[in-house]
Amino acid sequence: MDSTQEIYKKQKTGMQVATNVTEQKHHVSRAKRGQILGHLRGFRGCTVWFTGLSGAGKTSIAFELEAYLVARGIPAYGLDGDNMRRGLNQDLGFSKRDREENIRRVAEVAKLFADAGQICLCSFLSPFAVDRELARRIHRDNDLPFFEVFVDAPLEVCEMRDTKGLYQKARLGNIKGFTGIDQAYEKPENPELVVKTINCSVEESTMQVVEMLQENGIFPIDSESNDQVRELFVPEYRLAAAREEASYLPALSITKVDLQWVQVLAEGWATPLRGFMREEQFLQSQHFNCLVSDGDCINQSIPIVLAVTASDKERFDGNLAVALYYNEVCYAIMRKPEFYYHRKEERVARQFGTTNKDHPYISMIYQSGDWLMGGELEVLRPITWGDGLDEYRLTPNQLRVRFKQMEADVVFAFQLRNPIHNGHALLMTDTRKKLEERGFKRPVLLLHPLGGWTKDDDVPLPTRILQHEAVLDDGVLDRAFTVLAIFPSPMMYAGPTEVQWHAKARMNAGANFYIVGRDPAGIPHPSGKEGSPDGNLYDGSHGGRVLKIAPGLDALEILPFRVAAYDNKNCRMDFFDPARREDFDFISGTRMRALARNGEDPPKGFMAEKAWNILADYYQMLSKEEC
Repeated sequence: MDSTQEIYKKQKTGMQVATNVTEQKHHVSRAKRGQILGHLRGFRGCTVWFTGLSGAGKTSIAFELEAYLVARGIPAYGLDGDNMRRGLNQDLGFSKRDREENIRRVAEVAKLFADAGQICLCSFLSPFAVDRELARRIHRDNDLPFFEVFVDAPLEVCEMRDTKGLYQKARLGNIKGFTGIDQAYEKPENPELVVKTINCSVEESTMQVVEMLQENGIFPIDSESNDQVRELFVPEYRLAAAREEASYLPALSITKVDLQWVQVLAEGWATPLRGFMREEQFLQSQHFNCLVSDGDCINQSIPIVLAVTASDKERFDGNLAVALYYNEVCYAIMRKPEFYYHRKEERVARQFGTTNKDHPYISMIYQSGDWLMGGELEVLRPITWGDGLDEYRLTPNQLRVRFKQMEADVVFAFQLRNPIHNGHALLMTDTRKKLEERGFKRPVLLLHPLGGWTKDDDVPLPTRILQHEAVLDDGVLDRAFTVLAIFPSPMMYAGPTEVQWHAKARMNAGANFYIVGRDPAGIPHPSGKEGSPDGNLYDGSHGGRVLKIAPGLDALEILPFRVAAYDNKNCRMDFFDPARREDFDFISGTRMRALARNGEDPPKGFMAEKAWNILADYYQMLSKEEC
């Protein structure tokens, strides 16, 4: 076999070849580049070389794979034969020598993409084995992975798929040297993968390449690659025996908030947690905001723990299992309970950045038990609340099924605990538009209000769901591409720390993109402006900034929040334009509540009329009760 240099010499194009050149070494290593490139950290640079007859499906698979990878935060770029010949290689024809030079140039470009940490997807007919071997050697000589994928389809099938009419022209003699007609195609002898596309969809073909890349360690196999997350419900065949066992076990009565956490754990929102945290998991969460599972760093910024009293600890210590009850109904069994001291001040200081007991969730922590009890859960029944809203409480697996039924090719999530005004709707519709511009055909919005415990002065969940439904009824958001569901987690008002939890849970539900708003999970400082210059506990921009750099959220792309305000000139909510500052009115939550309480209408275009009426009715009812 000729050496690489000899092959280069044979492929001269007649131009003068530079000899006085020296390779210049980068100051940035591949490992360093991989730390900051994309959302799935680590160097993943490689080239996937798709070869096959015209019409076999090379470009279709390559571009589908590109979309799949980018949606999961993995940098990828597709180089296509037609596109390259329109630019870099427009000076080349289709003689044997020009075809050789075409492939050589492409291989060199692919090497640069791979060296930069991208997964480069090359879809080229590349009929000659020697040219493909050159491409492989270019990568091998630079210690870069190279995967040859033979996209195999019979000639007659390729001719049937030929929308350009090239095969017909070749058979009529109008195109000379056309591969498969009057020029041979040399099939790969030892490709890394053969994809037969005759009875296989583009999506199925793409997943074969995904599996190959995963098997070769280019990116990990994780929950994002699976159709389901792990739930903690006892399987049907064991249910009767587990319930009977629970009736004999020592019993712990838990609070409503505790049961909400049981629901979060049971449905898989906190995967890979399999129960309330043991001490080692608690320490990882408190100090690193992550869990280490099978060598992977998985974001878990907030501790999910069960507080018990000293008398409970004494009662359960030494037992191999404990039954958890709420309102005299047994919901779960905890296996091999572990007890550790509840260092409340340290916990709240790390989680909330303050120990102020006027903070509503901190107050609950200080009032809870002095010990934490951790252990794996076996959940005996679905958690339902009988409030008329259970149909909205879809589990991560149910949401994944719903997205598949809607034929979503990407899911973007928006979490909220407040009513929707037209500024929120503008942000969501603008996001959908931008995703379509990126090539996605069916972006689906997960409209996901928080449905667990909230502080007393927040709008209650039933009112919020009615208001959200009214927004959909009025067509402000497109119901055909929206899933309205309830996220069962309690609200902790822990700012940037909690925002990571909100994003991670949506990632487990199948979301690829997450819209983060201003001051997410924020709250006024308990000490007001004496506690901070702006009177808020957290900086309004920190939630979004933290999410972009948070570890363990690699499969989720964070979408920045664009500030919207009421445009007095155009009588609508619009993105704030600093050049027209005087035209915009920032309608605060306090002002909105005052208008609703007083029976006054907001400016036209601020909120859908039906949605506003629901909100106004709620606040006016509160005013009457206070009187």
